[in-house]
Amino acid sequence: MSLNVVLVEPEIPQNTGNIARTCAATGVSLHLIKPLGFSLDDKYLKREGLDYWHLLDIQYHESLSEFFMAFPDGDFYFCTTKAKQSYTQVSYTGDSFLFFGKETAGLHQSLLVKYTDRAIRIPMKAEARSLNLSNSVAIVLFEALRQLDFPQLLNFQP
Repeated sequence: MSLNVVLVEPEIPQNTGNIARTCAATGVSLHLIKPLGFSLDDKYLKREGLDYWHLLDIQYHESLSEFFMAFPDGDFYFCTTKAKQSYTQVSYTGDSFLFFGKETAGLHQSLLVKYTDRAIRIPMKAEARSLNLSNSVAIVLFEALRQLDFPQLLNFQP
């Protein structure tokens, strides 16, 4: 059982590095869908998650088509500012895949049309375009982890 974060064509290495660090620290698998907007050797990518890279379960996919062939029956959720339901209104499973689009354009419209009932959003002010990608991943991921009672993570009790 492993939650999954899926970044579709991420563009900013620092965001991906921060997300990699969050995934490593929580035991969540990270999937990167190409094309990437940076080299995997990028110093910014490594610097953001360097101390945690050895803890990371990371998978690379050449395209969305390849990804969906590998996981045809996944429990998918698509994070977008265009969704009607909040990320807190769904019930995540230990095998959920949380999709996030590239920083400049979000997820492909074709995904959002196909999976309208699986689209989720983080509530924010109407005049705000969006949150930072790494912040958005952390917000949604920790809600999924909370619903699952933080599996295999230290849960400090007062």
